[in-house]
Amino acid sequence: MKNIISILIIFPMLSFSQDKISGMIMEANEKNEHIGLAGANVIWLNTTVGTVTDVDGKFTIDYKKEYQKLVISYIGFKTDTLTIAEPKMIHHWLQPTSDLDEVTITSRKQSTAKSYLQSANILTVSSDELLKAACCNLSESFETNPSIDVNFADAISGTRQIKMLGLTSPYILITSENIPTIRGASQAYGLSFTPGTWVESIQITKGAGSVVNGFESIAGQINTEMVKPSTDAKLFVNAYGDGSGRYELNTHLNTNLNGKWSTGLYLHGNIRDKKFDMNDDSFLDAPLQKQVNLMNRWQYTDTEKGFVSFINLRYLNDEKQTGQMAFDPDLHKGTTNAWGSEIDTERFDISVKTGFVNPEIPWRSLGVQAAFSRHEQESYFGLNQYDILHNSLYANAIYNSIISDSRHKIKTGLSYTYDHYDELVGNTDFERTENSVGAFFEYNFDNLEKLNLTAGVRVDRHNLLGTFVTPRFHARYSPWEKSALRFSFGRGKRSANIFAENQSMFSSSRSLNIVNTGGDIYGLDPEIAWNYGVSFLQGFNLFGRKADLTFDFYRTDFQNQVVVDYENPQEVSFYNLEGDSYANSLQIEFNYNVFEHFDLRTAYKFYDVKTQYNSGKLVKPLTPRHRVFANASYETHETEKNGLWRFDMTYNWLGEQRFSSTASNPVQYQLPEYSPTVATLNAQVTKVFSDKFEVYLGGENITNVSQNNPIVSANDPFGANFDTTFVYGPIFGSMYYAGLRLKIK
Repeated sequence: MKNIISILIIFPMLSFSQDKISGMIMEANEKNEHIGLAGANVIWLNTTVGTVTDVDGKFTIDYKKEYQKLVISYIGFKTDTLTIAEPKMIHHWLQPTSDLDEVTITSRKQSTAKSYLQSANILTVSSDELLKAACCNLSESFETNPSIDVNFADAISGTRQIKMLGLTSPYILITSENIPTIRGASQAYGLSFTPGTWVESIQITKGAGSVVNGFESIAGQINTEMVKPSTDAKLFVNAYGDGSGRYELNTHLNTNLNGKWSTGLYLHGNIRDKKFDMNDDSFLDAPLQKQVNLMNRWQYTDTEKGFVSFINLRYLNDEKQTGQMAFDPDLHKGTTNAWGSEIDTERFDISVKTGFVNPEIPWRSLGVQAAFSRHEQESYFGLNQYDILHNSLYANAIYNSIISDSRHKIKTGLSYTYDHYDELVGNTDFERTENSVGAFFEYNFDNLEKLNLTAGVRVDRHNLLGTFVTPRFHARYSPWEKSALRFSFGRGKRSANIFAENQSMFSSSRSLNIVNTGGDIYGLDPEIAWNYGVSFLQGFNLFGRKADLTFDFYRTDFQNQVVVDYENPQEVSFYNLEGDSYANSLQIEFNYNVFEHFDLRTAYKFYDVKTQYNSGKLVKPLTPRHRVFANASYETHETEKNGLWRFDMTYNWLGEQRFSSTASNPVQYQLPEYSPTVATLNAQVTKVFSDKFEVYLGGENITNVSQNNPIVSANDPFGANFDTTFVYGPIFGSMYYAGLRLKIK
């Protein structure tokens, strides 16, 4: 490692100094709005020196005096050539070729994108992809994505749980605009607290993420970019209703106050007040719920001075009631007359982001992020009470620059986190405070054509986890055209919030058993894991149409893990790992543009996830070894009024999944060792009347697959064998929905 660090320090010093040109390429429209054009080519005439614009349309390129003509091109737009006499900031609008009286070649912007240039394995999901399904909230935004697995956490709460590389969401760093958000108290239900219409795009990073974002990431990172007041529609309305009795309304109100300030008010409300019991087990198939979610977002942009700032204020109130059909909280709470549960959450967030780019030296920038959240949950599950109050503070300062020339970029900075937890489990109070301060440094080498590598390290001082070092490394090599061979490794460390992350255990008769070994967090030690990955992406033409093939393999090795042991059906145990625990993930993905406007996405995934339990080395429960995924989407040609039809269909097949042991239960409450296989089909049809109005109709689980008897001992919910955690597939059966979207620009 010392040799690697020495090379990374010395090698940049050998480069020669060059000037830079930075700027932004935008798509011209009638309002002359600043809409960045991602993926535009920027190259010096008669040279091989070039780059492509990022997701915001921004770029940085080397400059020499002998470079005179800068060529800017993008399929579907007129190619422009600019004369450059000196280094300066460039803001340029490209004109669509539709304005020309000639035959043009056009290309549709893909709703998901894989980069051939970045060192990390990142998949970008645009808002267009989110419109392919009923993405009412973030937890439902991954149904058309093979990289993320989605399933219900238990048989009664309706909570969706996501997995990446065979590991559950606590091992994934989930951020909003690179600020950690879904962590601690919000792990169980936090994905449902971000409405889908608020999301502009999602970036999914496989493997260890960047050291800039902290030390907790193990399996990967999911970052959401929120809609911007300056580019979102002045008025946006989305109304939704489905067959499970759920109704939603989303409203966006945006305005430009002046040339620099913009603000948006985002309102979300949903309700489900109808009871359904499709499998006749006396329990609700979906919870009764009410949610009010408000966000006020302010944006300040001063391109002349190089300042961009965002201020977010959010408030959430979420109420859920579930349990038996006959349960009435006013009559039955705290009694054994009927089993029921209420989960009431109130949350407040405030965040501030400020970025400064020196207009005279555009490759130098400074960013500061700060966020505070207060999350309070009061809940009970039958006779089990669980309350949690979590106050969190996060701050991060990042400095970006280059060493010698733009091939050598650096990021460095400081971060601080503070978390205070106060939990009530039954009659026992668990309270702790965590705080950490860290420093990080990340070096990136990118010669644009063949090689891109990112090496980072951070050092953190944590009051409970001690002082530790977190290394991360990503590399991309392109052996030939349209190819990307990637390798990564990294270390992650985290404290396990055993109650907040495993709340489904309260919906059972299991007793809690914490094997206290003297650790600082519930008597347990922190979790530490290494993640290693290799990926190969190849793009090619098949029968004259674009296609790409991806092979991914990732392995996560735990040095220590807080083992959650359900193998005794009468209890759930938490203890430190003694032995091996690992997760191997293999994914093969094939994407193909079959014909114009028709795209096919297919994937096969294999998981080998095992942990050393007290009873032996076993496959992780409810994790299928095999998964097959397919998504097909088609849209018609646009009419003169921008109208069209969209058709989307997604198929998922899950192999058998191991149940944790029920051998000691009475015979009538014993389950087989493995679940049956599951296959589901979702579809949606969207009619776009214009760029202002569209309606959609869809169905989930159209084949009406449902799990028989998802609740063990449903007839005796206060008995010794009651358990709702053995969920491997859908519970509700087929569900159909409809909605509309109205947009006024």
